[in-house]
Amino acid sequence: MVANQTRGINTFRASDGLWENHRVEDVATPEAWNKNPELVQRFYNERRKTILAAQPNKAHQLISALEDFYDVSVITQNIDDLHERAGSSNVIHLHGNIRLAKSSGPNAQYSTEYFHIYGDELNIDKDKCPDGYPLRPHVVWFGEAVPAYEEASICVRQADIFIVIGTSLVVYPVAGLVNEISDECQAYYIDPQAEHKNLASQYQCIAQTATLGMQSLFDQLTADQ
Repeated sequence: MVANQTRGINTFRASDGLWENHRVEDVATPEAWNKNPELVQRFYNERRKTILAAQPNKAHQLISALEDFYDVSVITQNIDDLHERAGSSNVIHLHGNIRLAKSSGPNAQYSTEYFHIYGDELNIDKDKCPDGYPLRPHVVWFGEAVPAYEEASICVRQADIFIVIGTSLVVYPVAGLVNEISDECQAYYIDPQAEHKNLASQYQCIAQTATLGMQSLFDQLTADQ
C-alpha cells in the first residue's frame, strides 16, 4: 500500500507564486543558494522551526495505523517528518527532509548522503560536511534531480492498494506516479476537489479532506481484517 499525503503547513508555492512571502526563485533554487546562501539558510531555518512546532494530524495517524493491517509505504512530497512522528516506518521523501542536511558541494543534488540536524538551525559558517562545504537543507530545489523517484516508482508499480491524498496532481515528474499503478491495483484519490480530470477512471475519488476521507477509507479497508 502506498499513500501520498499533504497537510496544513503552508504549501511550497501559493497562488501568487510566493512561499512565506518570498519568491520561490529566491529561496528554493540552486541559483538562489549560489547568490545568497545566508538568505536561503535563514529561510529554511524558519521553516524547520515551524515544522518542529507542528504535530501529526489524524490523517497521519490513520496512515500509520494501517501498518497493523497492511505492508504500508508512504511516498510524500512534503519536506517535514510528520509521517515518521506519527509512527510510519517506511517513508520515501521525494523532495527531501528538512530535518536532514547534505553537502552544498558540486553534484550535491544527486547525493543520498545525509547528516542529522540537532535543533532547528544550520549555521552557514559553522556547520560543514567532511569535505568542507557548508551544509544545506536536504531538500530538492526547483531545477534539481529527484533522487528518490526511481524507488518511489518501483513502490507504486508493486502496490496492490494505492491512496493519493491531498495533492494537485500537476507537479511533474512526481504527478506521473499516479499513472504507474498496475491494472489490478485498487486506487483511491482523497481531496476536497477530487475528480477524474487528471486521473484514470481506475481511481475512486473521495471528495473530502485528508482527515475525513482517510477515516472513511481506513474503516473500509480494515472492516474485514
